[in-house]
Amino acid sequence: MRLAFVFPGQGSQSVGMLNGFSGNAVVEDYVRRADAALGFPISKLIAEGPAEELGLTVNTQPALLTASVAFYEAWLAAGGMKPEVMAGHSLGEYSALTASGVFGFEEAVKLVRFRAQAMQSAVPVGVGGMCAVIGLSDEDVLECCREASKTGPVEAVNFNSPGQVVIAGEKKALAKAIELVKAKGCRRAIELAVSGPFHSSMLKPAGEKLAARLAEVELSVPGIPVVANVDVTAHMDPAEIRTVLAEQVSSPVQWVKTIQKMAADGVTDIVECGPGKVLQGLIRRIAPEIRIYGISDAATLAASLEKLKAAQ
Repeated sequence: MRLAFVFPGQGSQSVGMLNGFSGNAVVEDYVRRADAALGFPISKLIAEGPAEELGLTVNTQPALLTASVAFYEAWLAAGGMKPEVMAGHSLGEYSALTASGVFGFEEAVKLVRFRAQAMQSAVPVGVGGMCAVIGLSDEDVLECCREASKTGPVEAVNFNSPGQVVIAGEKKALAKAIELVKAKGCRRAIELAVSGPFHSSMLKPAGEKLAARLAEVELSVPGIPVVANVDVTAHMDPAEIRTVLAEQVSSPVQWVKTIQKMAADGVTDIVECGPGKVLQGLIRRIAPEIRIYGISDAATLAASLEKLKAAQ
């Protein structure tokens, strides 16, 4: 068996996402630490909402990182085996790096809140957007983006699974790209409820701010390799990790290639560690031969622990 852990990104959050770990001392300790690091009770926002406020990028990012890292530590405390490799989808890469020991937890919570603020301020709300294109090849989507980019910036930004690519860009160019992918025969084009064209080149100013902030943060060598979204490489040098994280906000998330690399490197089992099941669905479409588990509450943690022990 070769085990990997993956951590979800924005869109997996929900009000009450920690309720399934109620009474778990490890999770509750991480939530307290997040409150102290941020200087406000994000725990209350996670527990009570409102959903609209939890869904704001500046709140979602630290909330999801807190949940994902806390679930991972709860897994280890319960006797779960350490993975041999990790990855995370967009924001989830920070959860993976924190679980791997690259960042201290408090530093990571503050860093992703800064990242969110930088992403939000790079492009004013309403100027850009994102859309998930279902049922077209990557090449067809890229061709439509190239054509639509005559109108303005628009590009493919998340290669999530075969037949699912997210595009992002300036509103007018995005609308043109959506028109073109529909004409190509895509099954669905779903505009996403996000406040900006994340992972597009329009976010380069955010990457510059993040690079400056990362230069001030102490990074350790990963205890477990983490495959980067940007270049599908597990960087062990902290200087290289700083570089790829700064590039990540304005570069496509290469999720298909990340899972394909894990499969090629002999990964047999993958655990999605964090709220929701989004990555489990994507992995099934990318590498159906890999066994998949989830940790989103105490019950799924116990079930995954049992199944993995049986699979050893």
